[in-house]
Amino acid sequence: MEDIKTLVDGLSLEQKARLLTGKNFWQTRGIEHLGIDSILMADGPHGLRKQTGSADHLGLNGSSPAVCYPTASALACSFNEALIEEMGRGLGHAARSEGINVLLGPGNNIKRSPLCGRNFEYFSEDPLLSGKMASAMIKGIQSQRVGASLKHFAVNNQEHYRMVVNAVVDERTLREIYLASFEIPVKEARPWTVMSAYNRINGVYASENARLLNGVLREEWGFDGLVVTDWGANDQLWKAVAGGLDLEMPSSGDVGPHNVISAVKDGRLAMADIDTAVTHLFRLIERCRTAADEPLYLLAEAHAQARRVAEECIVLLKNEEAILPLDPERHANVAVIGEFAMSPRYQGSGSSRVNPYQVTSLIDSLNAADTKFNISYAPGYRCDSDEVDTLLISEAACLAAQSDIVLLCAGLTDDYESEGRDRTHLNMPANQLALIDAVLDRNPNTIIVLSNGSVIKMPFADRAPVILEAWLTGEAGAEAVVNILLGKVNPSGRLAESFIRDEQQDPSQGNFPGRDYEVVYQEGVFIGYRAHQRLGNEVTFPFGHGLSYTTFDYRDLVVRQLGYSQFEAEVTVTNTGRIAGKEVVQLYVGEQQPLVSRPVRELKGFAKLELAPGESRQVVFALDKRCFAYYNTDLADWHVNADDFLIEIGRSCEEIELTAEVYASDNCQVSQIPQPRFVQREAFFKTVDISRNSTVSDLKDHPTGKFLYRKIVSGATGGGEEVVSKDIQLRMANELPLRNLVSFNAGKDLDEKGLDVILKVLNATRRDTLLGKCIDLFTRHR
Repeated sequence: MEDIKTLVDGLSLEQKARLLTGKNFWQTRGIEHLGIDSILMADGPHGLRKQTGSADHLGLNGSSPAVCYPTASALACSFNEALIEEMGRGLGHAARSEGINVLLGPGNNIKRSPLCGRNFEYFSEDPLLSGKMASAMIKGIQSQRVGASLKHFAVNNQEHYRMVVNAVVDERTLREIYLASFEIPVKEARPWTVMSAYNRINGVYASENARLLNGVLREEWGFDGLVVTDWGANDQLWKAVAGGLDLEMPSSGDVGPHNVISAVKDGRLAMADIDTAVTHLFRLIERCRTAADEPLYLLAEAHAQARRVAEECIVLLKNEEAILPLDPERHANVAVIGEFAMSPRYQGSGSSRVNPYQVTSLIDSLNAADTKFNISYAPGYRCDSDEVDTLLISEAACLAAQSDIVLLCAGLTDDYESEGRDRTHLNMPANQLALIDAVLDRNPNTIIVLSNGSVIKMPFADRAPVILEAWLTGEAGAEAVVNILLGKVNPSGRLAESFIRDEQQDPSQGNFPGRDYEVVYQEGVFIGYRAHQRLGNEVTFPFGHGLSYTTFDYRDLVVRQLGYSQFEAEVTVTNTGRIAGKEVVQLYVGEQQPLVSRPVRELKGFAKLELAPGESRQVVFALDKRCFAYYNTDLADWHVNADDFLIEIGRSCEEIELTAEVYASDNCQVSQIPQPRFVQREAFFKTVDISRNSTVSDLKDHPTGKFLYRKIVSGATGGGEEVVSKDIQLRMANELPLRNLVSFNAGKDLDEKGLDVILKVLNATRRDTLLGKCIDLFTRHR
């Protein structure tokens, strides 16, 4: 490609405008005679999902076979940046082999509430851990000359009306929690693209938010890549380009370009903004160019890599009486119970769903291990139902009573957590809970193996002697579980989120998912363990918790001051057990006399060490100003209050081993800092009028819109590979903004003028005389 500025200057307004929207569902537009390539994008936070054939309107149909890695909720529990970067290289390698230029991931939104239906795709409730995991994955992907797309920027923390909801969040909370997780990878890993979220932030759509896209992302953080919408997230393309967006996806046909050209001609949009967006696109195209000789990609090798990653993600939550690892001399007769043992759940539902290369089950993996166990099996429940089947439970309980040890596989089914739908509770299926109680009654030596993508309530936690959180660990997850059960691998995962006892401990309870298309982040910075420690909540298992088959000793914490608020902390860790293992050393910082409300402690560093029996190693943490600062809204900057701070080294946020007190400060001092104030905004949707940003569900009870509603939902479910259930497809259709009826079909069957007519009809007083015209227009939409 010749000089980018020369290319941009030589294009007409129409050519530039057309480059701002996609060519189709997954490709950007190119101009072949000018050497401007079309680049191909694909979903892929935990495995490549390259759609085959024509894409459906939500991009959910069939895809090529690919290796399915653990989901983000599992990956963060590894606390291993090097491992996640290795996985990123595998994802990038897979993408290059399929001709993919940009992989749409990682998902890096904070887990504000454990009820978010897409939490399995996100890393953590903590911004430091989320940011570091995302950085590692991006570095790995982009090392293969494939772009990553850091998403969804920003404050996308729920599925309920995600395409229209307004997130009302104060500046301090925004900076310390929800932007911090993006700031780290943008600065450290320099992603080639950032994907804007669907939602509004304090009243402004993320894709039109100039303050975030231009002010924070580009000017403050130095981002030099391309900003792309989430699929269908755009409202009006000219507003988005003016606000810092570069590319609208998928293609809106002529709708977006006409919108931009019109805005330029009447002075609403500057040509300089268009030139900037096109320049960013050309820069991405240049980055995506690779050498002609593509590296050989072997699915079998990638599967083995997925297993190695899964082994470090699995968390041993309980292990009373050292029941694990299994011993053939003590546990000759093993009962494997639960349908998940035969039909594993290894990934979530939605746009990230991978068509796996080779899925292994726990039963098959146990048999393949060639052990001396006598293995028997009972399903205990059905995955496609929550109904308690007393016959299945009775058979399983009888088998448990006849066995030395029980491996009981349970968790959440696909219907419990999915893109497009938030959870309403944290319960496991009723049939599984009944099974667990019955089996524990007959055989207390029961190992619970959990497969779930997000937090669950565990009413059995006090009764079960062993609980292994296996998460959604990808297609090779069962192999990884068996290696841990047999002691071939020493568990080293640590919880990246708090497991609470019930929904009342959810910090956002009462403010999630909001109402009237608005959600207020009233809890501020106090989410996850920050909230639980402030409120004194006794959780089931705390953030950072996880056990090992060996033991570790912490000693000799030394802290050296390098500046006003710059320190170096060193600690010695020793493996005091008899086998090799990996330990996650966690460093927390807490201010002693804060001027504003602050958490008791916050994670500010972590390191994963592999130690042989008897081996010791020193870990050094560098602590800069941000480790001690909070965001001061009066200064519009990060500020360190002159105060004493505790530096704590722990095994989890609640198991602190060593502490040291230091005094830190800024050069400038502020005597009194006001508490952050929430800006209460009026609802931006009128209760009567229907707008382009109203949702399909708003038509359901509308006197005339109900006829249109029936037409839309009747075609809501798509064909091909079903990556979400029909119920979730229907829910996603209900929450679709009316503007997407135009953009998702590139204006072919319903254009903007047609939509305007429909809106006028819906909001007209004499609906009876205009209804016929409205329905006639809409029935042309397929």
